[in-house]
Amino acid sequence: MLVALLGATGGHWGVLQTVAWTRMLANNLQTDSLETALTKTFDGKHPCGMCKAIDAGKKSAKKTELPPAGQKLEFVFDRPIFVFTAPTTFRPQQEILCSCSQTAPRPPTPPPRAGLVELQLPA
Repeated sequence: MLVALLGATGGHWGVLQTVAWTRMLANNLQTDSLETALTKTFDGKHPCGMCKAIDAGKKSAKKTELPPAGQKLEFVFDRPIFVFTAPTTFRPQQEILCSCSQTAPRPPTPPPRAGLVELQLPA
């Protein structure tokens, strides 16, 4: 997960640059004093091949990034206002009486047994 985070945020360039500086410091310490090796490593005037490749990679990565859309998204919190008003005219509706017993047929009594298979369980 850490590798994915570094890759997504561009942190891999920092890791590569750290590796390059470590290698440069180790190489400079073989021939120079500590103070001179540190100066040559971090002054920016003596880049190694890896540092040059990292700079080129950073520049090409910046070119391939998508330009900003230019439009700014704005979210406005606008609460709707509800207004309840009484209707101007009022007409009472006629009451409709409906009896379900008149419209639906009654089930047969007793229930029909035709088509049912009876299971006989041993006692």
